[in-house]
Amino acid sequence: MSLEFIGYVGHFNSSESVPRTGPAVDVPHIEAVAKAHEYVGFDRVLVAFHSNSAESILIGQHIAHVTERLGLMIAHRPGFTQPTLAARQLATLDQFSKGRVAVHIITGGDDVELAQDGDHLTKDERYARTNEYLDVVRHEWTSATPFDYTGNYYKVARGYGDVKPYRPEGIPVFFGGASAAAIPVAGKHADVYALWGETYDQVRELVVRIRAAAAPYGRSPRFSLSLRPVLADTEEKAWAKAEDILARAKALRAAGGSGRSPNNARSTRGNAPPPNEGSRRLLAAAAQGKRLDKYLWTEIAALTGAQGNSTGLVGTPDQVAEALLDYYDLGVSTFLIRGFDPLEDAIQYGRELLPRVRKLVAARDAQADRSAA
Repeated sequence: MSLEFIGYVGHFNSSESVPRTGPAVDVPHIEAVAKAHEYVGFDRVLVAFHSNSAESILIGQHIAHVTERLGLMIAHRPGFTQPTLAARQLATLDQFSKGRVAVHIITGGDDVELAQDGDHLTKDERYARTNEYLDVVRHEWTSATPFDYTGNYYKVARGYGDVKPYRPEGIPVFFGGASAAAIPVAGKHADVYALWGETYDQVRELVVRIRAAAAPYGRSPRFSLSLRPVLADTEEKAWAKAEDILARAKALRAAGGSGRSPNNARSTRGNAPPPNEGSRRLLAAAAQGKRLDKYLWTEIAALTGAQGNSTGLVGTPDQVAEALLDYYDLGVSTFLIRGFDPLEDAIQYGRELLPRVRKLVAARDAQADRSAA
């Protein structure tokens, strides 16, 4: 399988353990982190979306402008832009960047946050809308002649996109969502299905479900896994580093901060259980223990209510590379990794982790080729 590493470029410097600094669009930070990812060998970077954040496509456009080869994974929430227009926006950026765009479809599992953008549909309704949205987007990208589309949420008469994706294979669609409503839509539309950093057993189970959902459409999606590696030159130092990150995250929360944007909708939820299945799956893992499988670390997920990508792999670069190879053997070929110090950790990953994983995967693939011969 083709191996891909995705990093993360935030709109400003922050994490669970680093208090936010800078404005809502911290241009020097964006440029520095994007260039660092490109320099150390990442394939893409995620540009996040939130109901009160800067607009992800425009952030992605600037990253493309200040880099030369770095790919983009632009988080995009269906329902707020007409799908015909969104398809043309993404295809236009893909043309300017010469094929560096991917889109990450996040339907959204938090009713409180979605209400900030005026969306009051239920989760099941949102996924039904996403299904139609992606139908229309793909028509815009691929139809050589005007098309009609009639659904419950979108009705298009003689739609046509004159601007197409840069590459013949189009713009890759990443898809997140693990609920019963999400799985069928993922099976139909995901080129890459995105998981959070779950246990081996959880990943194995979800990969089977997604492949089964995709089979009726003759599709074979790839799989992405999101993790927060914590590296040091010894295992003891790595776990001490993780404990320091946890202590700083606890102190930041105790002081009333979260390292995220102000007025975060989720902060109003208190101790209520998370509304989305992905967070519930991470919390189920955290309930099994602080350290799972070989090096999986769950304490930040437990602390934050698993608000997003919040589980880590802790150890030496060799140990963490070994764990990533285990996930590769389960069918994961894309790894979205980001640290708790956005710039310094990205550089460390590029220097110490990415080359090790690529070497291990190349050896594994060569072994598989020999066995198949």
